[in-house]
Amino acid sequence: MRTMLPDLPPLPEIDYRPLPYEARLGTRPREAITRVVIHCTETPDLASARRFGEKVLYDSGTGNSGHYYIDRDGRVLLYVRPERIAHHVSGHNADSVGIELVNRGRYPHWLDSRHQAMTEPYPEAQIQALIALLRHLRHELPNLRHIAGHEDLDTRTVPASDDPSKTVPRKRDPGPLFPWERVLRETGLVRIVAD
Repeated sequence: MRTMLPDLPPLPEIDYRPLPYEARLGTRPREAITRVVIHCTETPDLASARRFGEKVLYDSGTGNSGHYYIDRDGRVLLYVRPERIAHHVSGHNADSVGIELVNRGRYPHWLDSRHQAMTEPYPEAQIQALIALLRHLRHELPNLRHIAGHEDLDTRTVPASDDPSKTVPRKRDPGPLFPWERVLRETGLVRIVAD
């Protein structure tokens, strides 16, 4: 049974900008999607996140990216359609949709033990667009019930770039400033973490 959700502003326009390799990504039925994973780009802007997403990293001719990207002003872009399996969270791609929020995160010192704070807040326009998109996806994807942060699913640590004797989290996004309580309350999704 679906949870009844209060009315919210309509879904913002979604700008479809497929990645050059989108057609090379594996496919799945919409019914296979059970969760959304929230990320932050950890880049200074949308253009740099796009450049990273376009990089070919695998023999298949594909790279790492989310499905949807939401800029700070609330603009929503679709880089990979949900029916395609994007590479956005190790070990959890087959049943999830990745949503990337433009945010500096730890940029440019991602793995430096002295720069692990994530201090950029998520703007209201960005969070409103995210909530509207999540509500839309709940109607479009019949088995979507769960949500997780990248940090909830990829909990590995790696040697720090400044001092290999120290370890740092490989992924920390969306980070401590992400408004989990509000997002859960306004979408009806249930947060899950890795087993």
